[in-house]
Amino acid sequence: MPVLKSVLDPSDETFESNREAQLRVIADLDAQLDLVRAGGGERYAERHRKRGRLLVRERVELLVDRDSPFLELSALAAWGTEFTVGASILTGIGVVSGVECVIIGHDPTVRGGAMNPYTLRKTLRALEIARTNRLPVINLVESGGADLPTQSELFVRAGKIFHDLTELSAMGVPTLALVFGNSTAGGAYVPGMCDYAVLVDGHAKVFLGGPPLVKMATGEEADDEALGGADMHSRVSGLSDHFAVDEIDCIRIGRQIVSEFNWRKLGPGPTQPADPPLYDPAELLGIAPPDFRVPVDPHEVLARVVDGSRFGEYKPLYGTSLVTGWASIHGFPVGVLANARGVLFSEEAKKASEFILLANQTNTPLIFLQNTTGYMVGTTYEQGGIIKDGAKMINAVTNSKVPHITINIGASFGAGNYGMSGRAYDPRFMFAWANAKLAVMGAQQLAGVMSIVGRQSAESSGRDFDADADAARTKQIEEQIERESHAFFVTARLYDDGVIDPRDTRTILGMSLSAAHSQVVEGRRGFGVFRM
Repeated sequence: MPVLKSVLDPSDETFESNREAQLRVIADLDAQLDLVRAGGGERYAERHRKRGRLLVRERVELLVDRDSPFLELSALAAWGTEFTVGASILTGIGVVSGVECVIIGHDPTVRGGAMNPYTLRKTLRALEIARTNRLPVINLVESGGADLPTQSELFVRAGKIFHDLTELSAMGVPTLALVFGNSTAGGAYVPGMCDYAVLVDGHAKVFLGGPPLVKMATGEEADDEALGGADMHSRVSGLSDHFAVDEIDCIRIGRQIVSEFNWRKLGPGPTQPADPPLYDPAELLGIAPPDFRVPVDPHEVLARVVDGSRFGEYKPLYGTSLVTGWASIHGFPVGVLANARGVLFSEEAKKASEFILLANQTNTPLIFLQNTTGYMVGTTYEQGGIIKDGAKMINAVTNSKVPHITINIGASFGAGNYGMSGRAYDPRFMFAWANAKLAVMGAQQLAGVMSIVGRQSAESSGRDFDADADAARTKQIEEQIERESHAFFVTARLYDDGVIDPRDTRTILGMSLSAAHSQVVEGRRGFGVFRM
């Protein structure tokens, strides 16, 4: 396979300017991640420790295999909202006793681990990842239940958690609950619906109704231990499969249970040499400019991401605004679709459609590197069939069955987001560089469109056009779209699975591909109607 030759000059002023801009947004990202790791803050962390409890990240660190990586998901959920960034729960993929598992851990230092609307979204996304990739699930349970003031946004959809746990079990995907503290009311069904449950002595409290509710409902005087303690559930109710004397023992038992799953991946393992790229991944910081309107050469990105910088390009002279071709990442063969100059023309759409069909023929996963402003508009292009050609590409993306992994490295606007396997098209994983933007279109373009529409409306109705008011409205709209297209705003609403440092792109793709290969990797042989 041909080897990419980089022409990037790290001493160039443009490179250094791009690098400085990336480092600024990465510093912003790191500051937010520090807040996520802090949970409810030192005061609540210390109070938690004094109760003899481990913090959620300490539990995860002890649970996963020594020195193995942990791919955290949706880290900035709830950013910019009234809720604590991170949404009082930790989710991710880690290796436990040699098995890749989805781990869902409540953070009891944040409002007692209570579930708010963003906690729910984050939990459901983690369970979706487990289901589509066939990954066992480990719940680290300690939660005060629902955030009652927001119950109207929680109650109906929260039942999906129990639905998904039982669906995973029916699929033969193991689920495990390690109960470290409160698991009350609806939360009691998490250990109840998992295949395995381990409860910690003196700490675990699993009941549908606590002592106050029981008193109100029945008049009975009851205590926590008799209602839902680990000893009672281990000896009397049978809810608990294992009685743990403390948290360390609970984690030990959990690791033992996973080791006894006799788990096997259904997808093939790596088949290509997993040698590192020939070029330094740190140079990715100097490739992407802060202005999404400036093109990015995806060959330079791929040269720092794929194995050995090897890339077999498909149709290199046709539809050159989209780069397509074959490579491998950490030994897993992949097909790549990467935007080169932002706009997708008819040629790019048809090229993408053919390439996706080929990937499905050979059961090859697809990597989408988004940096697109959408499909081309204008009389010539409409008459040339851009709608039909864009529909072909979206058809191919929709019906493709091989795993898709999408990374937004610059911009993801308009229907280009759909054609490049955006969130609505169910990629197995989707991440964004910290500089990325996502919206229906760029802020200036959208504000300009609104201004033109306002001017035409005034003219058609015979009203005077207020230029000053229009300028103020345009500025307000630009600011709104800039805010709402920001990578943090987007990931806060779980429109992707996390904002990442560009230097981690290869590692994250490798971990995502490995997780995806826990499931069968097989392409579709029959597609829908392609508009000709």
